[in-house]
Amino acid sequence: MSITRRSLLSGLAACPLCAGLARAEAAHPHWTYEGHGGPKDWGALSADFQACALGSQQSPVNLEGAVETPQKPLAFSWSAQPFKVVNNGHTIQADALSGANSVDLSGKAYELKQFHFHAPSEHAIGGARTAMEVHFVHARPEGGLAVVGVLMKAGKSNAAFAQVMAVAPKAEGAAAAQPVIDITAFLPASRSLYRYEGSLTTPPCSEVVDWNVFATPIEVGQADIDAFRAIFPMNARPLQAINRRFLLQLN
Repeated sequence: MSITRRSLLSGLAACPLCAGLARAEAAHPHWTYEGHGGPKDWGALSADFQACALGSQQSPVNLEGAVETPQKPLAFSWSAQPFKVVNNGHTIQADALSGANSVDLSGKAYELKQFHFHAPSEHAIGGARTAMEVHFVHARPEGGLAVVGVLMKAGKSNAAFAQVMAVAPKAEGAAAAQPVIDITAFLPASRSLYRYEGSLTTPPCSEVVDWNVFATPIEVGQADIDAFRAIFPMNARPLQAINRRFLLQLN
């Protein structure tokens, strides 16, 4: 999950945790996904990044060996709304321009702030990754993030993803038009999902995330996958150890 300076400063003023991460990001050194400054180096690049190397609840993970639970699944309050599509140097991201969308997790409402993409998928199921993954980042004003992950594979075109890629800037820092996107198109028909406590998947790797990853991938057009990978050929963190965390499956 990508949390960058621009993404947090844009629309996250109501979230003290997010604002704090944004201020820290402003002074952080350059990091990348491969070579020098890649994931193996993240923990040494800055004192603020130490969780990337020392944390015990890091993400992403292999979603295997989950325990079924009667916990309630997420309750979605999603609808079409305007988003600003940006290239933040690490991914293509759509920043919410209103507080219209949210999820309810264990009786607490989390407001959608942005969604962004990784290729290949960051989470794996049974050790297998899919072509891509989209992360919907929700926050509470008093702190804490609830992130919804949806795996993506090549197949029939997905209207929402096609709409994003049609305006996705190829250059870092560029902002596209503000399209109205119906994000419900990203939800799979089956709502079975995995839930665990984890972290941001990018520096500073803060362990503040309640992860909810759908078990069933959605289909998106191969041409749109290719368009994303032409900008970001690979932007996925390696899998992290689950350690002693509970991995739950909600059906």
